[in-house]
Amino acid sequence: MRLRMDPFSDTLRRLREAFRSGRTRAAEFRATQLKGLGRFLQENKQLLQDALAQDLHKSAFESEISEIGISQGEVNLALGNLRAWMKDEKVPKNLATQLDSAFIRKEPFGLVLIIAPWNYPLNLTLVPLVGALAAGNCVVLKPSEISKNVERVLAEVLPQYLDQSCFAVVLGGPEETGQLLENKFDYIFFTGSPRVGKIVMAAAAKHLTPVTLELGGKNPCYVDDDCDPQTVANRVVWFRCFNAGQTCVAPDYVLCSHETQERLLPAMQSAITRFYGEDPKSSPDLGRIVGEKQFQRVQGLLGCGRVAIGGQSDESQRYIAPTVLVDVQETELVMQEEIFGPILPIVNVQGLAEAVDFITQREKPLALYAFSNNSQGL
Repeated sequence: MRLRMDPFSDTLRRLREAFRSGRTRAAEFRATQLKGLGRFLQENKQLLQDALAQDLHKSAFESEISEIGISQGEVNLALGNLRAWMKDEKVPKNLATQLDSAFIRKEPFGLVLIIAPWNYPLNLTLVPLVGALAAGNCVVLKPSEISKNVERVLAEVLPQYLDQSCFAVVLGGPEETGQLLENKFDYIFFTGSPRVGKIVMAAAAKHLTPVTLELGGKNPCYVDDDCDPQTVANRVVWFRCFNAGQTCVAPDYVLCSHETQERLLPAMQSAITRFYGEDPKSSPDLGRIVGEKQFQRVQGLLGCGRVAIGGQSDESQRYIAPTVLVDVQETELVMQEEIFGPILPIVNVQGLAEAVDFITQREKPLALYAFSNNSQGL
């Protein structure tokens, strides 16, 4: 019988030995790692912007506000609060502990695994990394193989800024990730789909490893009859199309009356034209679907309901036009899964009570958006 070799065993052994040595525990070491991460962001800003543009067609503005700036802000927050976070926390005593010193000591977990997604491949990789480093852990970082240009920068450049005895980047697709998860970790961060989240949680359960899962969902957007349609359209269109709709907290569908729908549609068309011009395909501000497989899935959703705005696509550019669908049925695919593209279905309801009922019959979403001038009703 041929034994399968674990390609990660040497790396994990090295990181565990580094953690056991105690070198990650000192505040000075943690601060040095965080400062290195900050330098990585500052010194490679153009490289990161280019990689994000290649992977997702992100503009420099979008990359700055949703990727680089957020990551730098997290670094600054951790550096400013590091010593306060590390302090022992005093707790009240009870009868059984009157003669004791009672406090909570913040201990690092040990070896932490971060499995990152492709839609915000920098932000959603580095934000959990900041937390793991600030807490004094050793880290294995698994960036997404789908956003391959950012993956390359993270694998080749980022390790130069961190202590490589305590930090490693590992590469690969689903098979390699499955092999990685067979190993014992002390904490796992995963960002991605509920389907893969179940696999990660099942693997973690074998070792009783605690996990933080940040998963997707279908986020409803309720629009009351009593609101300004252009204000709603501007906000909903902008966030639905930001990063080409590949955002886990973007509005996923609109609930409103038929009358409000008729007022919203011209306002949405106006917003799309204002943001992306007469030809959104040529706009530098509209992203692209990350890969061929993802494009085929999103393009297939254009056949649901009836296209009221947009509907165009170009496979060679992985382009999906900002699209609004109407006459959508609950049973259609676009209402069964997270869209993750610049497509917005509208479902008609008669009032808030019906909207609440519609939402509560489904899985709990990550976010919910409501637009109304009547604060009492919401």
